[in-house]
Amino acid sequence: MTVHFIGAGPGAPDLITLRGRDLIAASPVCLYAGSLVPAALLDHCPPGARIINSAPMTLDGIIATLRDAHEAGQDVARLHSGDLSVWSAMGEQLRRLKALDIPYSITPGVPSFAAAAAALGTELTLPELGQSLVLTRTPGRASGMPPRESLSAFAATGATLAIHLSIHNLAQVVADLTPHYGAGCPAAVVWRASWPDQRIARATLATIGEAAANGPERTAIILVGPVLGDENFAESSLYAPGYDRRFRPSSAESIFVDRT
Repeated sequence: MTVHFIGAGPGAPDLITLRGRDLIAASPVCLYAGSLVPAALLDHCPPGARIINSAPMTLDGIIATLRDAHEAGQDVARLHSGDLSVWSAMGEQLRRLKALDIPYSITPGVPSFAAAAAALGTELTLPELGQSLVLTRTPGRASGMPPRESLSAFAATGATLAIHLSIHNLAQVVADLTPHYGAGCPAAVVWRASWPDQRIARATLATIGEAAANGPERTAIILVGPVLGDENFAESSLYAPGYDRRFRPSSAESIFVDRT
């Protein structure tokens, strides 16, 4: 028996990995985060599967359900939205399962920030404008932020920021970032990226508050950085004719030419 933690992707039911789909289809128990995981993914469950919405459950209740499945010898598909490596609450579940000696596996999923970038039609790292992406959030009721992980500290680097779980705190986000990026820095909010009711607001730090007014108060990502608005970026050397690389030697003298 194994508990299979599966990243269910950002929302569109076809944005799940083949491995994740197949594990759902092979598991007689499915425990899914009903507040964010699309119901269409449950169509992959086998006939007669026990399907449980974990949204109203406590951690103790979730672990008790997993322990019961373990004792019955039943694999569990444990579905979380997006990817499991960030803000999934998987870590605390894994710690409990290790203590109970219950086997588990982890299957990554498409992260929400990637779906948001796709919705915006942009690359989040562009030559000479931004080569780093910071995934962060603001303090919330469920968990605070370590003192050194402030928005101001990240903004000082000039990196592209993907700010999760913070749409309710947009005014403070703007206040913290404007001294570092400037009021004219491009910004965007993407609600429910990849869902049918996806919504996008594009603006600057000075105007994003107005552009995002009256939008949903959850399931949104705030993106900030020069890469969101500048078309005058340099091209990388990767595909340049004179760039010497292993798969495309630039000349007969290239170190990548096989002389054996």
